[in-house]
Amino acid sequence: MDPYKFLFDCREKYGDVFTFILLGRRMTVALGPKGNNLSLGGKITHVSAEEAYTHLTTPVFGKGVVYDCPNDMLMQQKKFSGSPVCCFCGSASGSPTPRSTPARSFRRNPTNAQIKHGLTTEALSSYAELMRGETRQYFRDHVVTGKPFEVLEMMQQLIILTASRTLQGKEVRENLDIRFAKLLEDLDKGFTPVNFLFPNLPLPSYKRRDKAQKEMSDFYMSIIEKRRSGEHDHENDMIAALQGSVYKNGVPLSDRDISHIMELQQMLLDEQVEKFGNPDGTFRDMTLEDTRGLPLMTASIRETLRMHAPIHSIYRKVTQDIAVPPSLAAPSKDGSYVIPKGHFIVAAPGVSQMDPQIWKDAQTWRPTRWLEEDGVANAANEQYTSGERVDYGFGAVSKGTESPYQPFGAGRHRCVGEQFAYLQLTVLVAEIIRNFKLKPVAAEFPKTNYQTMIVLPLDGRIVLEPRK
Repeated sequence: MDPYKFLFDCREKYGDVFTFILLGRRMTVALGPKGNNLSLGGKITHVSAEEAYTHLTTPVFGKGVVYDCPNDMLMQQKKFSGSPVCCFCGSASGSPTPRSTPARSFRRNPTNAQIKHGLTTEALSSYAELMRGETRQYFRDHVVTGKPFEVLEMMQQLIILTASRTLQGKEVRENLDIRFAKLLEDLDKGFTPVNFLFPNLPLPSYKRRDKAQKEMSDFYMSIIEKRRSGEHDHENDMIAALQGSVYKNGVPLSDRDISHIMELQQMLLDEQVEKFGNPDGTFRDMTLEDTRGLPLMTASIRETLRMHAPIHSIYRKVTQDIAVPPSLAAPSKDGSYVIPKGHFIVAAPGVSQMDPQIWKDAQTWRPTRWLEEDGVANAANEQYTSGERVDYGFGAVSKGTESPYQPFGAGRHRCVGEQFAYLQLTVLVAEIIRNFKLKPVAAEFPKTNYQTMIVLPLDGRIVLEPRK
C-alpha cells in the first residue's frame, strides 16, 4: 500500500481533516501546513508523542530514555547529547542508546557538558576530515568497482562508520566494524507498522531486535565501565561528556537516521572541480565552511528530502480535546469540529512537500527549484529555518511547524542534527562523485518500501566505475 496515495485520495474526498480506524485506534489526520502545525505545534498538554510511541521505541532504546520518560527529561537528553536526535524516534545517527543502568557520574553543568561534543560549530568543523578519512578507507576496503551492489547498504555502513567516529569518538569507532550495520538493520526492523500495533510478538524479527539491542547496549556499557574503573585514558569525547552530565534536578544521566542516485552527476562534479579542483586534477579537501558554499549539492539534498521524506506519518496521542481551527476545516452546521481525547492525531509533512497546490511539478525531482531566489522552495525553507524561534528545553530552534517543507520535523521534537546531516551527506556524496561514475543497474527508479516506519528505497543497485 502507498500511504501517500491513501492520504491524497482521502483529502480529495473529505478535506484536510478526516478520521479512519486502524485496528481499533481512531486516527485523525490533519493535512497541509496548518494541519502539521495543529499536531506538531500542539500544546504539550493537548498532544503527547510519548504516549504515541513509547511502546515502539522502548524495546529498541531501553527504559528511561527517548519516549520512556517525561517530555522535559527528553528535552534535556537532547541537550546533553547534542547528537542527531531523530524527530520521530530520538535515535542518533548510527548510534543506538545503551540499555538503562544506574549511573554514577560526577556533576557538571549540562549545557557546558555538550559544548565541545556534538553539534556546535567547533565540533562540526573537526568532523569533515574524520568523515573524509572514514569514507576513503571504506572504499579501499569494501567497494569492488565494476560490480553491482546495493547503494542503500553502502550508505548505511558509511553513515554508521562516520557517525561513530565523529559523534562518539575514536574508542567507539576502533571497536566497530561493518557487521554492526546488521545489528542496526535488526533494530531498524523493530520500527515497522506491525511493531507500532503489536509491541511484543513471538516472531523472529522481534527476537532479532531484542538480541541486537542487548548486544549494542553491552558494547557501550563495556566502554563506560572500563572508563569508570580507570583502566585506561580516553578522548574527551561525547561519552565522557554524557558521563559527567546531570539533569536540572541534580539527578545524573543514566548510561543509555540519501541513498538515491544523482541525476545531475556531471553538474555536481563540475561544482566540485570549480570549488576545489587543483591543476593536477586532484581535489582540495573540504572544510565545514566549504560544504555550506555548494548550492547545487545543497539543492540536491533538499530536493531529495522533499520528495522522499523518511517518515510518511507522524503520530501524537490526543490527551485533551482539540478544537480544529476554521482555517483548517470549515465548521459544520452543528458547530466546530473537535478531535476528542484518546484519538491519535496524524501529521504527514510529506503530503505538503509534494502538494501540487504548493509546488510546481511537485512529482518531479528538480533540484534547481532551490536555486530560484524568489521561488516557492526558498520561501518554504526560509520559513522553516528562520521563523519563530522557541526554546523547548534544548536550546532555541526555529519552530517551523507552518512551513510546507519540514525535512527534519518541527516543533519540540524537531531533529537537532540538521547541520550534522548536511555535513555528513555533503562529504559522503562529494567523495563518491569525485572518485566514481554511478550507473544504475535497473532502468527504472527504485520503488519505495513502505513496510517500514522509516521509508527506504527498494532494490537500488548501482555500479561504481572509477573516474580517470
